Amino acid sequence: MGRMPDAGIRESFMRCLTISILAIAVAGSASAQQQTSPNRAGMGATALSEGSNLPTEKIGKDDLIGITVYDAPELTRTVRVGSDGTIRLPMLRQHIAAAGLYPNELETAITMALTDGNVLVDPIVTVSVVEYRSRPISVSGAVKKPVTFQATGSVTLLDAIAQAEGLSENAGAEILVSKKSSATDDKSAMLVQRIPVKGLMGGEDPALNLPLEGGEDIRVPEAGKVFVLGRVKKPGAFFITDGTESSVMKALALSEGLDTFPSHSAYIYRVEGGTGGRNEIPVDLKKIMDRKSPDVALMANDILYVPDATGTRASLKVLETTVGLAAGLGAAAIYVIH
Repeated sequence: MGRMPDAGIRESFMRCLTISILAIAVAGSASAQQQTSPNRAGMGATALSEGSNLPTEKIGKDDLIGITVYDAPELTRTVRVGSDGTIRLPMLRQHIAAAGLYPNELETAITMALTDGNVLVDPIVTVSVVEYRSRPISVSGAVKKPVTFQATGSVTLLDAIAQAEGLSENAGAEILVSKKSSATDDKSAMLVQRIPVKGLMGGEDPALNLPLEGGEDIRVPEAGKVFVLGRVKKPGAFFITDGTESSVMKALALSEGLDTFPSHSAYIYRVEGGTGGRNEIPVDLKKIMDRKSPDVALMANDILYVPDATGTRASLKVLETTVGLAAGLGAAAIYVIH
């Protein structure tokens, strides 16, 4: 009977010990949660930045940025940078300049604005770029797929051409790269660089593969065309795509040679001066083909016309109408009725 109090004491002691252990465990768990909460907020902001999968560049006008303010959901949001280069946040009267800053610099600016405005004490701010719209590069002209895209990370002229799926078959000998000049106060002033296609594609001069930063307009003009009509096997429009000078013999080769009963003479019709009319230049075709006379150079938009042996010739108006059809098709596919 004397041992019963000892047993009761032991039971009470064990109960108290269990309660104390549980209390310590709960307190430790709460402490751990308090310590990891800021880290989780940071992880959330990092996840937003990583989810955008965009390289870190300077923020520009019209870019979409993500702002995370720890423990302030009313301030955590995505914001579009205005045309004046600033952003607005709730509870702040002043605009915050964003254009021209890197994300970490904008974090500092937002932190200072929230502190100076007595909105938060020692705020934790994270900024990431969700979408770039301030760095457009446009590629147009003689490319397979004209495109406008944003310059993020390292972008070169060849990268831009690749975005447009390459040059088309009728691309000319040069690529024109235009960008607004920063060396003058005239915002409409453009700096234009002419890049030779052969040198760029052949890798002869690595400096031709220009680095692009955004704001560039890349245009690939079509190659010049010559029109071969009359007594040839394949009349039509032919592109001069290699950048070299065309000639009567080259044009005849492209049109697969003379047809039956051609004249010994041909005519070049060339637009000269500002009148829009065409001058007629006679060519002794037989002497050129017999190598008794030098080949004659052709210029873009020239018409080389070979009449029949009887000397009967189509009028210039008929030839120009045919040229218009050939230019519309953009290929050597217009056949003339002889």
